[in-house]
Amino acid sequence: MMTRSPQGRTNRLTRPSIAVAAAVAVTAGVVAAAPDAKTAEPTPKLSLIAASTSVTLDSWKDDPGVYLDLGTYLTSENGAFELKVTRKSYKDPVVATQVLRNGKKTTSKALPAGLVRDFSGLPGFAQVSVTDAAGKTVLKQTEAFCPNNASGRIRPDAPANSKYPQSCPVNPFTLGSVWGVENGWASNTYAGYYAKPVQLAAGTYTAKISVTKKYRDLFGIANKPQTVKVTVRERSWEEEEGSGSAARSAAPKSATAHQGHTGHGGHEGHQQAADAPAASAHAAHGAPARPEAPAGRTTGAAPTFNVGHGPYPPAPPALPWALKKESLQRQAFSAAKVGDRPGQTDGSRQAPAAEPNAKRPTGKATVPDVPKPDLRSLPAYGITVNDGYEEKAGRDYLAFSANVWNAGPAKLVVDGFRSPGKELMDAYQYFYDAKGKQVGYTPTGTMEWDPRPGHEHWHFTDFASYRLLKADKKESVRSGKEAFCLANTDAVDYTVKNANWHPDNTDLSTACGQENSISVREVLDVGSGDTYTQDLPGQSFDITGLPNGTYYIQVLANPENRLKETNHKNNSALRKVVLGGKKGARTVTVPAHELVNAN
Repeated sequence: MMTRSPQGRTNRLTRPSIAVAAAVAVTAGVVAAAPDAKTAEPTPKLSLIAASTSVTLDSWKDDPGVYLDLGTYLTSENGAFELKVTRKSYKDPVVATQVLRNGKKTTSKALPAGLVRDFSGLPGFAQVSVTDAAGKTVLKQTEAFCPNNASGRIRPDAPANSKYPQSCPVNPFTLGSVWGVENGWASNTYAGYYAKPVQLAAGTYTAKISVTKKYRDLFGIANKPQTVKVTVRERSWEEEEGSGSAARSAAPKSATAHQGHTGHGGHEGHQQAADAPAASAHAAHGAPARPEAPAGRTTGAAPTFNVGHGPYPPAPPALPWALKKESLQRQAFSAAKVGDRPGQTDGSRQAPAAEPNAKRPTGKATVPDVPKPDLRSLPAYGITVNDGYEEKAGRDYLAFSANVWNAGPAKLVVDGFRSPGKELMDAYQYFYDAKGKQVGYTPTGTMEWDPRPGHEHWHFTDFASYRLLKADKKESVRSGKEAFCLANTDAVDYTVKNANWHPDNTDLSTACGQENSISVREVLDVGSGDTYTQDLPGQSFDITGLPNGTYYIQVLANPENRLKETNHKNNSALRKVVLGGKKGARTVTVPAHELVNAN
């Protein structure tokens, strides 16, 4: 029941609590003149602006603390602000390069070594100081900035859509990312998911926000701090329940059907909310939408890094997360607000599933000489020991999160087709030419329906295999899980050739069909990976009878080589673990994996 980190800290794994999401960012209502093409400089002009001169922030009685989303934005003019962030391997540090585009000419500028330590954003970018009504400074801190944060246009002739990804990656084994603020756009400077709440009593304050000197010097940002009046009000769920009863009683059943996926009803609610202001998403239910209180991360391990498959909603890396509550009604009330819409990014793009072909393929199966996917495994993480919960209580299980990703240069596309009365679908892999035309296919196994809570979708069989190896790297225990719903949950490396920065098939409520589906399409796009978190059924090894000592968790992609890919020699990843303790109180120590120190 215990987990020991490399620093010797012992954490007890508890069942994750149900969380709800609401994160609404303001789009900057600022109009700036377009730069004159003749005088435009080849480097983007960055500025700090405030969307409003005042904000109201909530502190909740049962979870005190205020999240300082002050509505400040970084704008980019005279071109887009773009950074390429990579590491050659897990033995190498993360490095960042600014990409400068001037017409057809592209140049790059290396940023100082050590400036960026991970893929969550620029550390220490914003300086925030808060004074109370008497003029006393009560808070002073710096915050990181993810350029891919919630953003919006600041002038009408700016590009209609930003080409940059939404949110910064949080998987500890991310290999490459692209950050950017589109030309004529502004991105929220609030650190969101990466920030901690601050303690401010109810009252009025004045916040001063500025870009720290090292970034002003590095990117040529003018020293123009923004001042925002802050009103902190104290609230409680109990006080809200009286006015919210109508909304709770009318909450859509689809949003609470099961904890991991909101089903098609929940997805439709998301689409509706995307076309309307978040505050009015549930106005039809008879009560005004109340703002939710931010809180911590929401899946089973501490810390949690990904937004992958799991029975609980993922915490957004870019904006505040909602207060943990055990109420399914509250989850339903907020379900339609979760996801992308103008001015908001929740960190797990809820792009709908791709439609399968109208009919199963006919004619001779062929594997043409065209680009194919390259499946690779990430080392396991989020590693814990538990007692099995509902599986087989009283035994010891080693649970972990795992990710298989696609390094390209082509996406993996698998369709499943069901014959009437049969339980399994027949699966086919498709191949495409450079223009995106389907030019071949091959049978590639089956898909099966997984009814377990946290799954409840169609799994493609033999996509990956999990094995626990002894110190001599010979197999000791194999996980029974070898079937997976393929979805683009994590941005693993958006710098590889043909990486798709805005993949479809990310909404886990629709990505892998329903029990009565006749066909389904599962896609793993280039640059993206599919994470299964450690709190899912089957995502573990039974270690009850294993002696203490050193082991390796192996994540193996495409174990039977049924899928056609460019390279079958890079499908395995190992993560060293050391088991200890006694039966019923087993522990696991997880050493750092080269430079990545994340259990």
